[in-house]
Amino acid sequence: MSSGEIDYGGALEAVERILNRGGDAEDVLREVLDALGARGISFARVQLAGGDGLEVGERRASIAAPVAYEGSEIGSLEVAADDRAFVEPVATLISHHVARLETGGAAANLYPSEAAGQN
Repeated sequence: MSSGEIDYGGALEAVERILNRGGDAEDVLREVLDALGARGISFARVQLAGGDGLEVGERRASIAAPVAYEGSEIGSLEVAADDRAFVEPVATLISHHVARLETGGAAANLYPSEAAGQN
């Protein structure tokens, strides 16, 4: 990977590993943003519907994708990338943690298999 090149595959794998480990919603989202930065993404931000947000890097032109939970838009993910096909799935993957952060941890479990004790 050359300087300035984004490792989309590695970034997606890293995001999935972080989400699988779980943890405090804010910590998980910060780890996700850091992982994106480590794989060549110069700016990433999770914006909550309530106005707060987390970000890494310097503000750049970015692609924004809505983060939705149970049919409602609860925030957005902005990533300095040129591949919407990467940004949208990441927004979907982080939706449960964004919902937990937005609601102070009160969001219902997004993954029914986890709720049933299956994994």
